[in-house]
Amino acid sequence: MATGKINVSVDNIFPLIKKFLYSDHEIFLRELISNATDATLKMKHLTTIGEAKVEYGNPIIEVKADKEGKKLHIIDQGLGMTEEEVKKYINEVAFSGAEEFLNKYEDSAKDSGIIGHFGLGFYSAFMVAHKVEIITKSFKDEPAVHWSCDGSPEFIMEPAEKETRGTEIILHIADDSTEFLEDGKINELLSKYNKFMPIPIKFGMKTETLPKPEGAKEEDPAPTKEVDNIINNPNPAWTKQPADLKPEDYKSFYRELYPMQFEEPLFHIHLNVDYPFNLTGILYFPKLSNDLNQQKDKIQLYQNQVFVTDNVEGIVPEFLTMLRGVIDSPDIPLNVSRSYLQADGAVKKISSYITRKVADKMNSLFKNDRAEFEAKWNDIKIVIEYGMLSEDKFFDKADKFALYPTVDGSYFTFEELQEKIKDTQTDKDGKTVILYASDKEAQHSYIETAKAKGYEVLLLDSPIIGHLMQKLESSKENISFARVDADHIDKLIQKEETQISKLSEEEKETLKKELEEAITDKSFTVQLEAMDSDSSPFTITEPEFMRRMKEMQQTGGGGGMFGMGSMPDMYNLIVNTNHPLVSEFLNTKTAKKKERLINQSLDLAKLSKGLLKGKALTDFIKRSYEMVK
Repeated sequence: MATGKINVSVDNIFPLIKKFLYSDHEIFLRELISNATDATLKMKHLTTIGEAKVEYGNPIIEVKADKEGKKLHIIDQGLGMTEEEVKKYINEVAFSGAEEFLNKYEDSAKDSGIIGHFGLGFYSAFMVAHKVEIITKSFKDEPAVHWSCDGSPEFIMEPAEKETRGTEIILHIADDSTEFLEDGKINELLSKYNKFMPIPIKFGMKTETLPKPEGAKEEDPAPTKEVDNIINNPNPAWTKQPADLKPEDYKSFYRELYPMQFEEPLFHIHLNVDYPFNLTGILYFPKLSNDLNQQKDKIQLYQNQVFVTDNVEGIVPEFLTMLRGVIDSPDIPLNVSRSYLQADGAVKKISSYITRKVADKMNSLFKNDRAEFEAKWNDIKIVIEYGMLSEDKFFDKADKFALYPTVDGSYFTFEELQEKIKDTQTDKDGKTVILYASDKEAQHSYIETAKAKGYEVLLLDSPIIGHLMQKLESSKENISFARVDADHIDKLIQKEETQISKLSEEEKETLKKELEEAITDKSFTVQLEAMDSDSSPFTITEPEFMRRMKEMQQTGGGGGMFGMGSMPDMYNLIVNTNHPLVSEFLNTKTAKKKERLINQSLDLAKLSKGLLKGKALTDFIKRSYEMVK
């Protein structure tokens, strides 16, 4: 038997490890199983190239809990270690690594900036154990070794009785960590971190039902047998080549990732690149709503099939964090703060690659089956629009497949839309005006007025459409967007011809003055316009610029120029000076009749705009019944 002292400059590093990494203490099991997996895969490699003259067999990693003895065992059938290797890798490398980690990452770890703790390795065991034992036998023809340490820098090493190769680590669980002896907790951690490890992981046994023997009676129970409970899938879909997978395989893997998600994904994107970085994975487009606050953190980051985190901010472009799936890359640095990720060259390349792959997949779907793409557009548009806003390279690609639906259910690309409306919706200044509605029901009368002129009206209802319109207006030549209720239709798309007013200047002044006196709501501005006599007498519009700024302020952006305060509602009351009702109002001498005429006309305009509510609506209904008596 040999005793010794681990050569670290910190007198007792173990309490520091436990205290410093306490918030992540559950990752000890991931680390120990990762080490076991690594040892097993190395064994496979050495047997494959002929350096190890032993049978590789069908090794597994076993986790066993001994609640009475307060011990947790992690057993592998990998390389194992000789006495010299234990001295080197446990007494020197592991603990000098612990000290280096503490010194190097102290500041960033305190603010939870570290996205993964790979490299903690063996010494993370002391986060939950007051004593750790290693019993190991190398594949080389050398004696087995027993090493133990009680959480101080002192260790004991002596020969051991072990016939088979591999390593068993025994954790004597500390009193404040006994939860890690519970089957439920162990299952939870194995499922979270090791669900897709490349070596089968056994935790206990399970009962498996066998087929009934031939000739068995119906009432006879089916035979059963006890089998190893393997908790992981060592060959998940993302580790395979796309050519080897069928559509059902992708759907099946989605259900494996999200067992409580009952809606199937709309489509998937398989990532598979090995130069200039290594990245595999599968991303899924779920059915998305217009809610920008919907749950993110659904993409899981793995490193060599070991779960790291489901917060992929800084790795996956922000607009894609609403997707689901898996990405796996050994080239993403884990022991770093998130701010460091922003500047990391490999991460930038990975992010750009993912963006490009998503754009290429969208373009392919659009070209190969446009009808299917159109059918799914409303369920994916929020991601596409967000991407066009936030990533210029994505904007350039998406401009070819992003769709603009009309209120009648047609879909156009931007280029198609321009071609369709250029002759009818170009104003006297040569600018093409793209009309849109955000709510088909609320803006119905305005939509119908525009359609009567032969104009196309888009249906753009996502919460960020205002931001995207700003971008399109600045990147395209001679186009502007206008919501159908932003002004009278003849003002939205002004042609050369101008209507002549039937009212004199004096009559117009009188009319405007009387209307302004009658309208007490100061959010309304009266505008007199000469229009067709069959156009509405009163139309309420909301100026495009102010309304758009207000909407953009509500979804972030656009509000800075107006400070932090919320922008007020502003409306224009467009009065058609050529409508007979307006002339009647002007010529009415009875004050009571004039008041009734203006209130009824104004309320009808408010009703059309969806602004008539509460007491005003009740009074309008009561007054309307009086008029039809």
